[in-house]
Amino acid sequence: MAAVVMDGKALAAKIKGDVRLQVEGMERRPGLAVVLVGEDPAALSYEAGKQRDCRQCGIYYDTFRLPGEVSQEELAEVIQSLNDREDIDGILLLLPLPRHLDQRRAVLAIRADKDVDCVHPANMGDLVLGMDSLRPCTPAGVMRLLEEYQIDPGGRRCVVVGRSNIVGKPQAMLLLQKHGTVTVCHTRTSDLAAECRQADILVAAAGRPGLITGDMVKEGAAVIDVSINPDGQGGLCGDVDFAAAAEHAAFITPVPGGVGPVTRAMLMENTLRAALRHGKR
Repeated sequence: MAAVVMDGKALAAKIKGDVRLQVEGMERRPGLAVVLVGEDPAALSYEAGKQRDCRQCGIYYDTFRLPGEVSQEELAEVIQSLNDREDIDGILLLLPLPRHLDQRRAVLAIRADKDVDCVHPANMGDLVLGMDSLRPCTPAGVMRLLEEYQIDPGGRRCVVVGRSNIVGKPQAMLLLQKHGTVTVCHTRTSDLAAECRQADILVAAAGRPGLITGDMVKEGAAVIDVSINPDGQGGLCGDVDFAAAAEHAAFITPVPGGVGPVTRAMLMENTLRAALRHGKR
């Protein structure tokens, strides 16, 4: 039986549609600010996508494009000004920053209740403790995909390949909260293939094209490919050999068109949640 290809674009449209309906009923609409340092083409394209998403959802949008040589103090002043603005509910600082800037200092400058990408240690701490807080967009998007396709992590073996602070670690926490039995692996795991073959739910987030081959996928597993890598031919690919894995999996995400669109939609939902917490109705 062919694997069900999980349609991230359709789910993202559904989430953004729900956000727009809620926003249309509010007297004070949510606001998102994006802070971009430098002129990286990929970051500029990413920022433009956020602007389109906000427009589709009816969310107020503002952007601050700072020169690559901006000082730590100047960046902090911009962030503080956004912390103080009542029309801004979410602040998204595009990472990584240029090397001369202290990324941790910049992240700590963002008010935790406006940290819609959940990079602030306070939000990460709440996540680990199981408190109700904003969730990192990509791991939250993975959970929404599982929910949409009625894949319950409860009691299942879940393997996360990748240990980054923005995907791998929080992904493991969210799966644990849904009662999954979670193993976190990475590129230095001694027998990665054996670990992956145990997975009922396999989340690939290592940033290594072709890392997960078809023979590493358990029959009937759900395979979620988070990574977006250049494929060397001008296109994009994930960590999973899609064609080979699809021969074994029951569910699988494509790249592109899987987790990516849902991640963007979750940013819109987080911005709405932050606005509601700020008392906007």
